[in-house]
Amino acid sequence: MDCMPLPHCCAASRRVTVFRMNDDLRLFYRLVQRTRDGVLDWLESLPHEVLNAERGDFAYGSLANIYSHIAHCYLIWLSRGGVGEVDGLPRAGSAEELRAMFDLVDRRVAQALAEFDAPDETFRFTHENGWEETLSQRWLILHPITHEFHHKGQALALARVLGHPHHGSPDTDLVTPTA
Repeated sequence: MDCMPLPHCCAASRRVTVFRMNDDLRLFYRLVQRTRDGVLDWLESLPHEVLNAERGDFAYGSLANIYSHIAHCYLIWLSRGGVGEVDGLPRAGSAEELRAMFDLVDRRVAQALAEFDAPDETFRFTHENGWEETLSQRWLILHPITHEFHHKGQALALARVLGHPHHGSPDTDLVTPTA
């Protein structure tokens, strides 16, 4: 935590505690990582054929593809804020390859948390097709997190359809903080 003096219009001798955005996001992302680790442990326990079973009625078709897409989302959005390059996005076909992809994601998120210094200052991003949108550094971290949880629900539904439901422990919701 940083302590910053209040503006001159307030009593200059008083101080207010200000949390830096990246401290809160760093803590939050650690909870996301712990949650993801539990899901990756479960994916690792599934037969290869189940992890890669294609279902056209589910977006991205397979559990491996869904989790590859989640990793790609982090890498693409963070690159739009200047963190890392997107040099080909491999598709993982095993839980081990998924873990390697998420190790890269974790390194890129750590880099963003260390480098991003204007969390809510907006900037315009122009896509290759000319479409523009307004983003912020905070959004570039939070969007992939919410996207991950959205697709995790899709993956859990697909696993149930494939006859390999998640065992329920640990819960796949955001883990609770540890003491």
